[in-house]
Parts: sequence; C-alpha cells; structure tokens
Amino acid sequence: MAVPKKKTSKSRRDKRRSHDGLTAPTVVPCPQCNEPRLPHHICPHCGYYKKSGIIEVE
Repeated sequence: MAVPKKKTSKSRRDKRRSHDGLTAPTVVPCPQCNEPRLPHHICPHCGYYKKSGIIEVE
C-alpha cells in the first residue's frame, strides 16, 4: 500500500495550495457611459464596444 513515510508539514502542504485562492474580476469603466464593465466585453448598460453601438439596450 502507498503510505507516506513522513508526515507532510503544514508549511509544505500550504505551499502546494498557494495558487488555489480566488481573485476578484477586473472591471473597467465604459468610455461611453462610465458604468463598470468587464474588459473586452460589450457594455451591458449602453451596448457599446470600442466606441460603436453594437446592440440595442432596452
């Protein structure tokens, strides 16, 4: 059976999990309406992307 020869220390275990943390999504202001939006996405508030109207927002 596969049994560890030595106990894995808390420090070594936590170093392995250092990349598991979550990060908040990046938001940028829309140049048209200044509402927050995700970068490289159409603005959900005004429907603009790169200074041109893409979709009609109700």
